[in-house]
Amino acid sequence: QVQVEESGGGLVQAGGSLRLSCAASASIFSINAMAWFRQAPGKQRELVAVSTSGGSTNYADSVKGRFTISRDNAKNTVYLQMNSLKPEDTAVYYCNAIYISPPPGSARYDYWGQGTQVTVSS
Repeated sequence: QVQVEESGGGLVQAGGSLRLSCAASASIFSINAMAWFRQAPGKQRELVAVSTSGGSTNYADSVKGRFTISRDNAKNTVYLQMNSLKPEDTAVYYCNAIYISPPPGSARYDYWGQGTQVTVSS
């Protein structure tokens, strides 16, 4: 069982920056991937950025060049640095930890935080 907790959301003007943090209760070395999702009112939850244990990262097209996902393995924490924020970035941001158990009988486990609100004013 892994618990994750987000922090760092808030209100910012367009063009500003925020850094979100996601603290995990277990070593993120054992977690296959850490990701950030967001959900705006009336919209589906969407993937924003993902960081795998192998060191690769991937971003939604809408945030490429503006957002950066990084991890501090010593602190079991993943960050999302958000720059050049736009009003359309307004959403609740969720941290997601993905663990895949080793074979035989591999299974995927997803752990979610409660979310942190990011509001970007125009």
